[in-house]
Amino acid sequence: MNNQNTRLGIMLMIATSFVFAMQDGISRHLAGEYNVYMVVMIRYWFFAAFVMTVASRKAGGLARAAATTQPVIQIFRGLLLAAEVVVMVQAFVILGLIESHAVFTCYPLLVAALSGPILGEKVGWRRWTAIGAGFVGVLIILEPGYRVFSPAALIPLISAFMFALYGLLTRYVARKDPAAVSFFWTGVAGSVLMTAIGVWFWEPMTAKDWGWMGVLCMTAATGHFLLIKALEVAEASAIQPFAYLQLVFAAGIAMVVFGEKLEANVAVGAAVVVAAGLFTLWRARVKAAETADTPLSDKKPAA
Repeated sequence: MNNQNTRLGIMLMIATSFVFAMQDGISRHLAGEYNVYMVVMIRYWFFAAFVMTVASRKAGGLARAAATTQPVIQIFRGLLLAAEVVVMVQAFVILGLIESHAVFTCYPLLVAALSGPILGEKVGWRRWTAIGAGFVGVLIILEPGYRVFSPAALIPLISAFMFALYGLLTRYVARKDPAAVSFFWTGVAGSVLMTAIGVWFWEPMTAKDWGWMGVLCMTAATGHFLLIKALEVAEASAIQPFAYLQLVFAAGIAMVVFGEKLEANVAVGAAVVVAAGLFTLWRARVKAAETADTPLSDKKPAA
C-alpha cells in the first residue's frame, strides 16, 4: 500500500466518520419525535435496497451475493446489528449523543477482549492492560458512586457489546465468505427483522420529517459507500484510528444542534477510552507485522 493510497484512505475514513455522525444526529431527532422501531425500519428499507442494488451490478448478481456456507451465522449477524442500531438510537434519545458515543467508543476494547474466546486469538498482557484502562475510562464517564447512577447509562455499553460481537462474527464468517456476501446478509436480514417489528409501530410523519428521513437514508448509504472505498484503498489498521473522530463530530453536533454540554468527566473518560483503543489497535498491528515477518519454520502452533 503506497502513501498516496493511505492518505486517501484516511481522508475517506474522516469523511465516513463525519457522515455517520450526521446520521446519528438525524436519528436522535427522528427517534425523539417518532417510535424508534419505525425510524430504524425505514432506514433499513433503504439500506437493503442499497445493498441489493450494489450486489445486482456485480458479477453473479444477487445469487452470488447471497451464496454462503454459513447462513445461520450470517443471518444472526444481520439481526444482531439491527438490534444494536435500535439500542444505540434509543441511547441517543435518553442520554444524548455525547455520553452515548463516549461510552460506545469502548467497543474496540470489547473486540480485543472477546477475540480470544470467540476467535481463538491470543491477547497479550499489554492489550489486557489497555482493556482494563479503557474500562476505567468508562467508569469515569458513568461516575458510579459519585452521583445517582442511572441504569440508562448502561444502554450504550450494551450497544457497544452487541457491536463488538457483530464485528467478531464478521471476522469469523470472513474466513469462508467474501465481504460482499456479508454485506448483503447484513442489509437483508436486518431489514426483515425491522419490518416484522416496525410495522406495528407505524406513526404518521410530517412532510418536514419525511425530508429528514430521506437525508437519514442517504447518509446511511453514503457512509457505507465511503467506508467500503476507504477499505479498498488503504489497510484497515492504518485508517481505523480515524474512526474515533466520529465521537468528535457527534459531540460538535450535539452541542450546536441539541444544546448538550460536554461534562469534564465525560471528556476525560472518553480520552482514556480512545487512548486505550488506539493502543490496542497499535499492538494488533505490531503483532500482525511480527507474525508476517516470522519464517514459517519458526512460528509456534496456535494456542
